[in-house]
Amino acid sequence: MVFSRFFKKKDKETKPSRGLRPVEEQVFHLRVNDIVEYDLEDYVVIGKIVYDHGGYKWYAYQLKGDQQNIWLSAEMDDELELGVYQKVKTKITKVPDKMDMDGDTYYLEEQGTARIVEVDGQAGAVVGQQVQYWEFEADEEERYLSVEKWGGDLEVSKGYPIKSKEIKIHLGS
Repeated sequence: MVFSRFFKKKDKETKPSRGLRPVEEQVFHLRVNDIVEYDLEDYVVIGKIVYDHGGYKWYAYQLKGDQQNIWLSAEMDDELELGVYQKVKTKITKVPDKMDMDGDTYYLEEQGTARIVEVDGQAGAVVGQQVQYWEFEADEEERYLSVEKWGGDLEVSKGYPIKSKEIKIHLGS
């Protein structure tokens, strides 16, 4: 009888609820109104954008906190890469190969065009929309600038990488 418990086939596989998965899985399943804890503050997911560049996808979540709004980016390259970004109030009319901001020099690392394949909540994007992007990296520390061209407007965001252990996710049902 005891052995039958160990060798008995399960009638059906049970999947863990949305809230019991590790951050590495949860981050790709965030929805509007889920909560992300980061840097001692709770943020509510108010928007989601999924970008696609030739089959490679990355996710951007707009998070609303009591003190500020931030964007959480997530992508799976060889491993999970997370970043926190904030929009920068600056006007540029052309994207150079090098940008100076707040005492740091950023160099162009990557550029391309992506298509928006999913939008939810207050994201300010439309499914099917094409977006040009430029990714910059600072010389000395892990700091990034992201420039996106939405229609005729260039938006600049400043960010830095974070580790999955720096956030906790509380998914709704």
